[in-house]
Amino acid sequence: MDLHRLTLLRELNYRGTIAAVAQALSYSPSTISAQLSQLEIEIGVPLLEPVGRRLRLTPQAQILVRHTESILLQVETAEAEIAHSMHELRGTVRIALFQTAALALLPSVLSALALAHPMLRIEFAQAETEQALPQLLHDFDLVVGEEYPGHLLPRPTNVSMVELTRDPIRLAGAGDHDGEAVDLTEFADRVWVMEPVGAASRAWAVERCRASGFEPDVPFQTDDVVVHRRLAEAGLALALLPDLLFVGATSSLPLVRIGQPEFYSRSLFMASRAGSSAHPAILACQAAFVAAANCT
Repeated sequence: MDLHRLTLLRELNYRGTIAAVAQALSYSPSTISAQLSQLEIEIGVPLLEPVGRRLRLTPQAQILVRHTESILLQVETAEAEIAHSMHELRGTVRIALFQTAALALLPSVLSALALAHPMLRIEFAQAETEQALPQLLHDFDLVVGEEYPGHLLPRPTNVSMVELTRDPIRLAGAGDHDGEAVDLTEFADRVWVMEPVGAASRAWAVERCRASGFEPDVPFQTDDVVVHRRLAEAGLALALLPDLLFVGATSSLPLVRIGQPEFYSRSLFMASRAGSSAHPAILACQAAFVAAANCT
């Protein structure tokens, strides 16, 4: 059995259509179809069956996918051991991270890695944690994500997760309260800017307002937290903003403490595939993020 063809079958199981596999891996759909047909010949049983206009994996194909996951885990473990035996890090690490981590940490991380490991190529994409974490097994090697209190994310199988830091969240747009903690109840009649419905930060923020006895009025919705900051600076809306957003930024916006840290701080974590979690390149990237977070 050809490992490349097995990987294509695994990708089809994950992405759902041959067209999606072709787009993700930069092949033509006809090439993907030909490779899967050749795999069927190698195995000697049908692997795909039509369901309307789509293709569904047969039970025998599902068995192959399950074993392919184990095989790829062993391959990554072998690659990590080989990398440990080398004197210089090389290759590519694909990183996904959310907006404030990209703004605050990524420049320092890229600079440090370029200086320490010039042969290591870093590729990054900005992605919300909810979307990036499931893609870790297929599209990324390292995900820098966030979790809010009471809103833990599902853990994919064969994934290693390490906490990076805790990031306090404070109230912006409420004026200066001389460093004293405030109760959100004081601001029940104000308007808010939050991320769109469905985002973990939105669910958490609404939950905090409800715990204070009111339903927030949210006429402004955007997943761009820089816009949140701008509206709060202009006095047009209240916002719950993480400290990380202000790293390297010039702003006179007062940030007001609200309640206990366990309820008003998010966890930043790094996630990698279990098979590659000990790879020197992954460890180097994780160390660079830790160093950048400690300097904020």
